[in-house]
Amino acid sequence: MKRISFSGACHVLIAAILALSGLGCGGGLRVTRINSAQKKPNNVWVFFTVEEGDEPVGGLTAEKFKIYEDGELVSQFESKQKIQNPEVAAVMYTMLLVDMSGSITESGQADALVDAAQAFSERVGKQQKVGVYAFDGDAKIHSVVPFTEAQGSVKGGLDGLRKYKPKDPSTNLHGAVIEGLKELKEELDKDKRPLKFGTLVVFSDGTDRARRVSRDTMRDEIAKDEYENYEIFAVGVGAEIEKASLDEIGVDGTELVSDQAKVQEAFDKIAARIEAHMKRFYLLSYCTPSRAGEHEVEIVAERPDPKASGSLEYTFSAEGFGPPPECNPDTAPTFDLKDTSSAEDRDRKRGGAGVKASGSVEVK
Repeated sequence: MKRISFSGACHVLIAAILALSGLGCGGGLRVTRINSAQKKPNNVWVFFTVEEGDEPVGGLTAEKFKIYEDGELVSQFESKQKIQNPEVAAVMYTMLLVDMSGSITESGQADALVDAAQAFSERVGKQQKVGVYAFDGDAKIHSVVPFTEAQGSVKGGLDGLRKYKPKDPSTNLHGAVIEGLKELKEELDKDKRPLKFGTLVVFSDGTDRARRVSRDTMRDEIAKDEYENYEIFAVGVGAEIEKASLDEIGVDGTELVSDQAKVQEAFDKIAARIEAHMKRFYLLSYCTPSRAGEHEVEIVAERPDPKASGSLEYTFSAEGFGPPPECNPDTAPTFDLKDTSSAEDRDRKRGGAGVKASGSVEVK
């Protein structure tokens, strides 16, 4: 952190002392850069998340962020900083992957599952596209509702599950997770927006009986870098499935219920988490006063109540910047897909040691 002013240095020192003594008046926010870009005349965009522990922090407005370039505060009036809608650069899809093996279809659980799936799809579908797929003992998953924003088609497709007859009554749970991730990525890749975020929600009432794919193979697939911006949740029902094995699938959250009467409640909890997680994304756009050379940027997020702050740092080039023409902060960004900083989230998901990613700084 390169604050060159005496008052700035004192501020950092005091904050550090308070944090160490336990007298700080707020917790630390984790601000993680996902991507950034700059373009003539002098536009800068930074796409990032703000979280506190594992909880998303949403609702921060543009004035809650301070921008420093080379240690000097950039005037909000000069920078015209604003928060753009993340949807101009990012696409988010959710796949609901439901177990329709014989234990579901032959035990009278299908209606309760369909009702819960409909409520889930309608809730999450208000903010992003939702696709519904089914699996049984077969090697492939089966499309029930393709990714769509048309709510009527979701309901109609799900009603067909009430009389679903599995091709194979066994349970290919591990294989279905792998196929679900691949299908979700394939659908996301069709969208032209540069940043893609997928959510897979898996429902099952039992363990993998088909043994088509090993547990280790499934875990290796989940850990692949191509799914670094994906989240996976799991919902389990009944005594047959173990929470330990369910947690291996739901690396971002699991819900285990004892009977089908509570399936709706479990889906509601997952839907609420998905809604909240979407709010952690921010796309900050501003007009830099820099006109040449490399510059170190620090973006500080400040939440007033309860008080907390955090920051990220990265470097950009302002070579050849103007104006003219005049910088417009409403201009949509064009991100380099290779320029990402999601290592911290990936490390947490894989149960690593929690090494900080470059571009992510926590301040208390």
